[in-house]
Amino acid sequence: WACGDTLGPGVRRLVSDTMLIARRATPEPVPVGRHFVLDIELCPRAGGALPAELRVDATMPEHRHGMNYRPSVAASGAGRYRAEGLLFHMPGRWELVFEWRDAGGATMRLAQSLDVG
Repeated sequence: WACGDTLGPGVRRLVSDTMLIARRATPEPVPVGRHFVLDIELCPRAGGALPAELRVDATMPEHRHGMNYRPSVAASGAGRYRAEGLLFHMPGRWELVFEWRDAGGATMRLAQSLDVG
């Protein structure tokens, strides 16, 4: 078993020292101007713990703005989440940002770039 294997085809992974994040977008590739969903699985590394919550956002670093919509993130148990309401309103390079608090209360962040459109 590897983190994200149960999410189906098209899984992308992000890795930090403490967490592995697997995510799959529907539809894939992510469209411009249409809502999409992210199915996410968090897998703590080195004996770490699952966070109590996860936040997901996206920005366009070159344009210095984010999305026009605020996604909702719902936990479905065992480190799995679903983020809905994401929409990239213009083509270009976007950064998906995943944010959570570790067991000590520190904010942890992982970002993944993707070109859209």
